[in-house]
Amino acid sequence: MKIPQNYWFVAVTYRKERIIKEELDKMNIKNFVPFREIMVERNGKKIKLTKLVIPGYVFIYTDRHNSIELTQKLNFSMRYLKEPHTYKPVTVPEKQMQDFMYLLTFPEEQTELVSCKLKRGDKVRIIKGVFAGIEGELIRMRGHKRVVVRLENVAALATTYISASFLERLET
Repeated sequence: MKIPQNYWFVAVTYRKERIIKEELDKMNIKNFVPFREIMVERNGKKIKLTKLVIPGYVFIYTDRHNSIELTQKLNFSMRYLKEPHTYKPVTVPEKQMQDFMYLLTFPEEQTELVSCKLKRGDKVRIIKGVFAGIEGELIRMRGHKRVVVRLENVAALATTYISASFLERLET
C-alpha cells in the first residue's frame, strides 16, 4: 500500500483565514497563516497586534486526497490556488515553506513582502548571520543585494541587505 505524501497546499479564501486556521487546528492538521506581530500606538499606549501578512491565503500541509475532503468539511468558501498552465493545485516544497515561515518571525524592518513578478536571479544560500541557512534567489532591490524566498505564484519575501561574503551560490 502506498503511503500518501503530504504537501503544502495553498488555500485561497476571503476574510476567513483565522476561522479556517482554528478549524484546522481542531482537526490537528498542520497549517500556516502568515501573521506577523506588530506594535502600534493607540491613545498613547503601545499595543501588540497580529497583522495578516498575505490576506486570503492559508497554507495546509496534507495529502492530495485529504486536501479535497477539506474543502467539503470546512463549510467556508475556500479553494486551492491552481498552476496557471496545468490547473493542478499549487504546492510549496517543505524547505521553501520552512524558510518563508522563518523569515516571517523577523520584524518588518528586516524582511519585506515583495512582488512575485521579480526577475529570476542566481539561486543562493545565506551562510552567515541571522538568516543563515535560508535559500532563495539573489536580487537587487533599491540598489542592495537581497535574498528572496519565493512561493511560486503566491508570494515572495525579501531579506534586508545581504553582504556577498554571507552568500554561497547553489548549483542548479
